[in-house]
Amino acid sequence: MNSSLWESVKGNLKAKNSGNKLIQTWFDPMELLSIEPTDKGSKFRLGVPSDLHKYWITENFFDRLCSEISAQHKNPFYIEFVITGKTSSDSESAQLELAFKEMPDTQEALAKKPLISNNSSFTDSLNRDYTFSTFVVGRNSEFAHASSFNIAQNPGTDGYNPLFICGPTGMGKTHLLNAVGNHIRGTFPNLRICYVSAERFLNECISSIRRNEMDKFRLKYRDRCDILLVDDIHILGKTEAVQEEFFHTLNDLFERKRQVIVASDKMPREIKGLEDRIRTRLEWGLIADIQMPDLETRVAILRYKAERRSIKVPEDVISYISRVSKRSIRELEGNLTRVKMYAELRGLEINPALAKEVLGPNEERTDLTTDEIQRLTAEHFRIRLVDLKSKSRARPIVTARHVCMYLIKKYLNKSLTEIGRVFGGKDHTTVIHALQRIEDQQQTNPELRNDIEELERIIQNITGV
Repeated sequence: MNSSLWESVKGNLKAKNSGNKLIQTWFDPMELLSIEPTDKGSKFRLGVPSDLHKYWITENFFDRLCSEISAQHKNPFYIEFVITGKTSSDSESAQLELAFKEMPDTQEALAKKPLISNNSSFTDSLNRDYTFSTFVVGRNSEFAHASSFNIAQNPGTDGYNPLFICGPTGMGKTHLLNAVGNHIRGTFPNLRICYVSAERFLNECISSIRRNEMDKFRLKYRDRCDILLVDDIHILGKTEAVQEEFFHTLNDLFERKRQVIVASDKMPREIKGLEDRIRTRLEWGLIADIQMPDLETRVAILRYKAERRSIKVPEDVISYISRVSKRSIRELEGNLTRVKMYAELRGLEINPALAKEVLGPNEERTDLTTDEIQRLTAEHFRIRLVDLKSKSRARPIVTARHVCMYLIKKYLNKSLTEIGRVFGGKDHTTVIHALQRIEDQQQTNPELRNDIEELERIIQNITGV
């Protein structure tokens, strides 16, 4: 069966490229060694005479090869090249030597080329544990889950392109991105999936500009990409040159009806420095918001995670951990891990008394504190906590400091003197000026207003108010 499949693949490829002598030269010596089942799908082990053969195939012929195998083999698969070392005839060697010389910078590129190259190269970074079946759906994420699942079944659907998943850190956005990628990989093996963080996209773009290799960058993210999944898209607001490239990448993918899904901590209109043309593109499709799950959903999530990790946790302990873990799903899972590790170190069974001993400080923190508002503000504005409390007059730090004072006054109703004291002993008139300035700027500065609204949402998740 394997040999007939491979003969069919070779025959079709040679028939479709009958006029291409280079393809005949490089492709003819390739042979199928085996097809092995693995947890990633069928592994096609293809033998080639040399690293040079492998390089030429992967650089010039790989997509056509994968496409033809997909037409014959309907299940997920990937390719592993094996160097057989079989020598060619003198005439074939001469042809290869000539072709080698005609390929610019081949020696240098070959030295950098990884030994294993297969059609899962775009999807290797997907987390296989993040699937739709492992995502616990609650009222906070129902719409985002349904939208993501619909796209995974029908990628490129009008009205769902792009899908913009938005929500605070640790709410499951990355899980949904990976779930889409994993589902498409299993259902549509022919589609090429590119899952990337915005930071990696930014770094690769800058590196390509410096090396004058933008053609390779565009080949990767446009020509060789059918599904683009980008995490933490808000990072792109920092760099104009990268935004220019990202805009044209979006345009190219949309024109070819390729699916784009992005995730962000902020809504498109809230991303500082993001160009209007990118913002409108991202708002063009569907926006799905995820917020902190309610207590009932947190209980369901924790119960599922405990069962998946084979941790025996009484229901009253699950209820307690869920009640004190209000900041993110990551905190929820982290608190479960803390209780588990503490019980193992002490040689005790998990019970309510042990859980309260470990997480008691968390329970006390259900009431908001000045320190917590300062920490949340510093994290949101991406500045150091020590700078927030310092005497620095740098504009970003001053803005964050004024916002923090405003939130402390609004949610804790501290006196002006108390607020000034936690910011290094500032005078009460300084606090009055800060509060008034924030009140005024909210009317004229939509970006600042969005910053405050996002921080207020986080505070409300913590306090339950």
